[in-house]
Amino acid sequence: MSSPEIASLSWGQMKVQGSTTTYKDCKVWPGGSRAWDWRETGTEHSPGVQPADVKEVVEKGVQTLVIGRGMSEALKVPPSTVEYLQKQGIDVRVLQTEAAVKEYNALAAQGVRVGGVFHSTC
Repeated sequence: MSSPEIASLSWGQMKVQGSTTTYKDCKVWPGGSRAWDWRETGTEHSPGVQPADVKEVVEKGVQTLVIGRGMSEALKVPPSTVEYLQKQGIDVRVLQTEAAVKEYNALAAQGVRVGGVFHSTC
């Protein structure tokens, strides 16, 4: 099962191939995507993306996880989250969201089992 392409990105809106939903923030993995609701884990811009935010995507069997920190990189990614991913044997890439989407799509096009968590505003 391949990772779906992120079809479009603009401030506050993301579309993922195969989904009719327009996301503000989203999680993607081989074969699927869904809205990323920060309230589920109590996520805020700081301290940022927690291991609990990426666990669902990790469990989908990804080799690489791309984290989009927002258009202005306001969303933090603490070392504990990067360490959690590395301990799972996952290559992690933390980028500004536009760069993250390009990286994710390039990896998906190469057939990498890539997942992502993306913040589409600040």
